Amino acid sequence: MALSKRITGLTGGGSDGWDVYYKAKEMMDAGEDVAMLTIGEHDVGTDSSILDAMDAATRAGHVGYSMFNGNLNLREAVAERVTARTGVPTTPDNVLVVPGGQAGLFAAHHAACDEGDRALYIDPFYATYPGTIRAVGAQDVAVAARPERMFQPDPADIAAAAKGAKSLLINTPNNPTGAVYGRETLEGIAEVCREHDMWLISDEVYDTQLWVGDHVSPRMLDGMAERTLVIGSLSKSHAMTGSRIGWVVGPEEAISHMGNLSTHTTYGVAGFVQEAAFYALGKGADFEEEVAAPFRRRRDLVLGLLEGQDVVRPIPAQGAMFVMLDVRATGLSGEVFAEALLDHRKVAVMPGESFGKAAAGHVRVALTVPDDRLSEALARLVEMAAELAGVAA
Repeated sequence: MALSKRITGLTGGGSDGWDVYYKAKEMMDAGEDVAMLTIGEHDVGTDSSILDAMDAATRAGHVGYSMFNGNLNLREAVAERVTARTGVPTTPDNVLVVPGGQAGLFAAHHAACDEGDRALYIDPFYATYPGTIRAVGAQDVAVAARPERMFQPDPADIAAAAKGAKSLLINTPNNPTGAVYGRETLEGIAEVCREHDMWLISDEVYDTQLWVGDHVSPRMLDGMAERTLVIGSLSKSHAMTGSRIGWVVGPEEAISHMGNLSTHTTYGVAGFVQEAAFYALGKGADFEEEVAAPFRRRRDLVLGLLEGQDVVRPIPAQGAMFVMLDVRATGLSGEVFAEALLDHRKVAVMPGESFGKAAAGHVRVALTVPDDRLSEALARLVEMAAELAGVAA
């Protein structure tokens, strides 16, 4: 039987860019000692008090069907958090609870795009972005953010691609680059969206991992609250990746229709997970800072370790749990360098090419292992890069 073109075309054909990760996992399963600096997974688990709250919720009976758009107490907590952090008045009717940020991206593109519509996104990009756009039947169109701009997108480049587009997807703080889009950049993006009558889908799941500057949510900008859909999640802010709990914030009409989509897809999020999320948000900003602190420290550690040499040049990460490294001085692509680093130094990093064309010749390092392990792995990476470039490390 033939399968639909939509389902078979999700990945666009060819490699998904994760070959190094898969190979590293196989090596580890075979007993080899590999420094795994690939994925954005916390090296500590979900806080025990949150797990206790989840357990208590199951025993209190929150194991049946939940509200399809999210329980009121959680939507109220998200609305209060968003209002406090952005200054934009937000009510529970502006909030849809979803099973993780990925489901939010899917729902947002369903709300913004019809079959065949052009949907823009920034390259480098999180690996699921183009497939999510294809999954709703839209045409994915990448707009490059160049390394010479520290991966800040240029609104002029977006404007050049915007004719006929229905949506633009951005991510700040950014995975994979660590860039935090400045207010000037976002004002320019907002102007393009207003001029071309586009939806702006803003992935802000790393908004608590901010090392330099301020986080500006596009909903804060003039005329943008009515055309912006914000994706949020507890995965990164509260180390709850496996709980699959997040939200979309946007105009009431859009959120209402996305609630109908939830009825026809996920049928809601487990009640005991929602109760745990409600408890987690109640732990406040100090707890979120505690979860983020190791990545701030490791970001500074990596930048310090790379001082005094110019073979491996870091993009000075302003946020998120990654640092992007420019390894073009070695003469290798990011893919070839990452393969060689794994084979010869037992260090696994993600090639920049895994995240699109704009980060070619770079590798992404996840700051998700203990400090001493990270330091040792970076030393091996720099040593190999220097050998390849023919200079002293």
